[in-house]
This record gives sequence, C-alpha cells and structure tokens, in this order.
Amino acid sequence: MPNTSPITAATAYGHPVGVSNDEFRAAMSRLAAGVVLVTAFEPPLGPDGPQGEDVGMTATAFMSVSLDPPLVLVSLREGSRMDELLDEQPLWAVSVLSESQRHIAGRFAMKGRISDRLLFEDIPYARGEATGALLVGGALATLECRTEERVQAGDHTLVIGRVLTAGVPSADGGPLTYFRGRYRQLG
Repeated sequence: MPNTSPITAATAYGHPVGVSNDEFRAAMSRLAAGVVLVTAFEPPLGPDGPQGEDVGMTATAFMSVSLDPPLVLVSLREGSRMDELLDEQPLWAVSVLSESQRHIAGRFAMKGRISDRLLFEDIPYARGEATGALLVGGALATLECRTEERVQAGDHTLVIGRVLTAGVPSADGGPLTYFRGRYRQLG
C-alpha cells in the first residue's frame, strides 16, 4: 500500500502537504548561520571584449564537508550570476566575515545592485594566489577553492570545493551571523 501520510505526500509545487514557503522560511530563520563573501574572477570574453570582472555574493549556506581531503560546500540560488559563473569558472574564494563587516554582507546581498566592480571599490582586499579571486581584508578566515562537484538540489546548486589555501588573517572580533532574517553579533 502506498504511503500517503502528510509528511511524504507532495503537492503540485513539490512541497509536502502542510508546509508552506512562509512556514519553512520561519523555521529555518531560527538556525543561526555564519556569513561569508564568495568571490570569483569572471575572465574576459576575448581579446577584443570587455575586461574580466570580480564577482561577489553574500552567503549563509556555507559549511565544511571534509577534512581529508579538505572540502567545503556553498549553496547558490540556481541561475544566479555566481551559479552561472562557477559553472564555467572552477576557481573561487570565500572570506569569513567578521562582525565589523556587516556593511560588506549587506552590499553583496542586495537585489538589483550596481556593478560588482563598484561594490569592491572601497573594500580592502588581496587577490588570491591560487584562484585570482578577491580575499576580503580583515576577514576572520579566507579559503581558496576549486570546484570538485556541483549538485542540483531543488532551486539551488550545491557547489563542493576542494580547499587549495586556507588562512586566518585576522583574529580581531567575532563572526558575523545571520539569525531571524537579520545580521547579528554573538553575545
């Protein structure tokens, strides 16, 4: 006999019966998450085309996957600029933001924002030696990665990256976190 309990039965939208977008969002907002800036360099289209461009995206769905080999995972909205870029460009970086870098997180999370080039203009950074991606100055930690695997998961792509370099450039301050729909500090 097929199982048609409310927990496993799905609606035409792919949601289990009884779980709305708002309910799911509200429940997940109770999970505190660290905030990172994911960056990559979009290479030039050709010798006569526009120059390459640095691209950045704020993420809260980021985690360590494995110690041996060192792997991390970031979840990207399917079809987003970063998702499309990392589908073509396997090299990227992550800067773990400190509580004093809330403005950076907000800047790169805006919808309909201006050019990423302008968003990076007044942020101190170094270019990663392994990836060419930008690493935010003052970040609590930085990682340079190469994509190992991409997994489609609902309306997101899970990008698993092998860590090529890891650094702890700043021990100042605590981490920036995201909880109940707002950036927060620990304590």
